[in-house]
Amino acid sequence: MKSLRDAGLLATVAEQVPAGSPNSALWTFPAMIGSAFVVAWGAEAAEFLMSQGLALAMLALIQTMPEFAVEAVIAWKAGKNPDMVHLAIANFTGSLRLLTGFGWPMIYGVAAFSSRQKRGRPLGRIVLADDHAIEVIGLLPPLAYFVVVWAKGSLSLVDAVFLVGTYVVYLVVLLKLPPRAETEEQDDEVPAVSRWALSFTGVGRWAAVGGLFLAGGAIIFFVAEPFLASMMAIAASAGISQFVFIQWVAPFVSEFPEKTSAFAWARRITRAPVALLNMVSSNINQWGVLSGLLAVIYCVSHGDTSALPFDEFQRLEILLTILQAFLGWLFLASMSFEAYEAAGLFVLWLVQFAVPSLRHDMLWVYAAWIAVEIALLLAGRKRILAFHAFARAWRERG
Repeated sequence: MKSLRDAGLLATVAEQVPAGSPNSALWTFPAMIGSAFVVAWGAEAAEFLMSQGLALAMLALIQTMPEFAVEAVIAWKAGKNPDMVHLAIANFTGSLRLLTGFGWPMIYGVAAFSSRQKRGRPLGRIVLADDHAIEVIGLLPPLAYFVVVWAKGSLSLVDAVFLVGTYVVYLVVLLKLPPRAETEEQDDEVPAVSRWALSFTGVGRWAAVGGLFLAGGAIIFFVAEPFLASMMAIAASAGISQFVFIQWVAPFVSEFPEKTSAFAWARRITRAPVALLNMVSSNINQWGVLSGLLAVIYCVSHGDTSALPFDEFQRLEILLTILQAFLGWLFLASMSFEAYEAAGLFVLWLVQFAVPSLRHDMLWVYAAWIAVEIALLLAGRKRILAFHAFARAWRERG
């Protein structure tokens, strides 16, 4: 049964992507890297026009356009073909687990390596600022609501309204915070392209920053399809199994822009918290906006207001993703990210990647670790600081 699901999803993606050549990667790969840097430069400049969190939210939405496109195709096919319904959530859960289980730990790893190389000392922990509590707290409402979605085994238009609503509230809160202070603009911290955009005044500055977002987003939009086609061709040439491609390669490819910019920030060490929050913002928009998009497109394709149903396999995938995300949230709720936390998330993700048959067992591993974290909180050994940090940021800067 699983092999039929894998083949079906691969066929779904392949139908929508023209046949590609591995050689296409010679130009699509550099183009995607370039686009990631352009939108990242735009986001770094935008921090002086709006709150850092809002700039990161804009960045995350642009970077996840390929992921949204892939998910839209799958949801549309599910609405037309009942046999494809169970595939609608597969790429979604794989994408989220990659962000948390691979993306977050790799940010820590890159920052830790750079700290050793540039400072000659270990990184310790990535410490989040009070303003970053908005992203940490913003992840909780859609995550908590997805417990309801999992429990009832379907994703409806009502669910979509609530989930998208949590993202709107998140953006409204970010709008309340002021931009980064001009006095923080240091030549050795802000990239040259970002400084160029900030060299303008008034409307010109907004136009330059917006131009960076627009240019980077346009490259992502036009290059995403041939880039995905070239990656599919490479996967086929390398003999990569359909299962690995469906669960991990396709989501990794669609998330490539955000990983590129986040890892580049992590290399600067002082920007490691921003890199981490870039990933968290992507988590938020995928739990909120992307999931809502799935429900809407499914209903339009299906021709009625029926909820997108999940079978037991998909409910297991959703529960596994929820547990991983909640464990990650507990780590960030302390307003820091430590080496053992990054290593733990990565190892647990790697086990799922290497031995897919252990998915059900991994539920208990995540649940056990969550229980340990909660026990440490109750015993006073650890503290949830995100809510207090948010209150301080709101009072001081809101």
